Amino acid sequence: MKKNIVLFTLFVLPIVAYLFFASGVNSFTKLPILTPKIPDFESWTSLNGEKVTLNNKITILGFSGLDMMKNRGNYFNLNQKIYQRYHEFEDLQFVVLCPLGTEKDAKYIVNQLSTITDVSQWHFVFAKTDEIQNYYNQLKLVGKLNEDFGTPNVFIVDKERNLRGRKDKEDYKEGYNTFHLSELSNEMLDDFKIILYEYRAALKKNNNASRKI
Repeated sequence: MKKNIVLFTLFVLPIVAYLFFASGVNSFTKLPILTPKIPDFESWTSLNGEKVTLNNKITILGFSGLDMMKNRGNYFNLNQKIYQRYHEFEDLQFVVLCPLGTEKDAKYIVNQLSTITDVSQWHFVFAKTDEIQNYYNQLKLVGKLNEDFGTPNVFIVDKERNLRGRKDKEDYKEGYNTFHLSELSNEMLDDFKIILYEYRAALKKNNNASRKI
C-alpha cells in the first residue's frame, strides 16, 4: 500500500500539476474589460454592402491599413489558428476595418480564404482613414496604428461591445499579433476560450433558470 502511495506521489501528481499549470493561469479567471462599450460601426458597410454591427456578437476586430496585401499572410495565420476552429459558433464574427480604396485587395484575400474555409463570418468593413483613426482612438489602447492606419494586432470584443484583455502590468495584453503564430496559438487562444466559456456558462444558467420557472 505504501509503495503505491509513493509511486503515485512520484509519478502521477507531477503530471497532474503540469497539466494544470500548462493550461495557463489566465484560463481560470475572467478576462478583464479594458475599454467598456466601444463604438459601433455607424453607417460603414462591408465588402458586400452589408451593415455590420458589434452588438450581440463576439468579435475579433482588426485594422488592415492601406497596405493590406503586404500583410495578407496575417489573415491566413488568424484563419488557421482561431477562425477555422470556431467559425461554426454562430455568435462569432471576424471584422477587419479597412480604408476606402482597398476593396480590391480585401476581395482578393476573401477569395483566397474561401478556397480553404467558409468565409461567411469574415467581414471587411470600409471607412475613410480619418474615421478609422478616430474610431481607434476611442478604443483607448496603449498601442497605436501605424502610418498606414493599420496594425498586426487583433482585439477581442464581447457581445456588449466591451474590449477585453489582460490588465496585469506583468502580463498586459490588449491585442494579439497575427504575425506571430505562437501568440495566436497560446495567449489569444487561451483568452478567447475564456470568452466562449463565459457565454456558454451564462447560456446554461439562463436555460436552467427558464426550466425552474
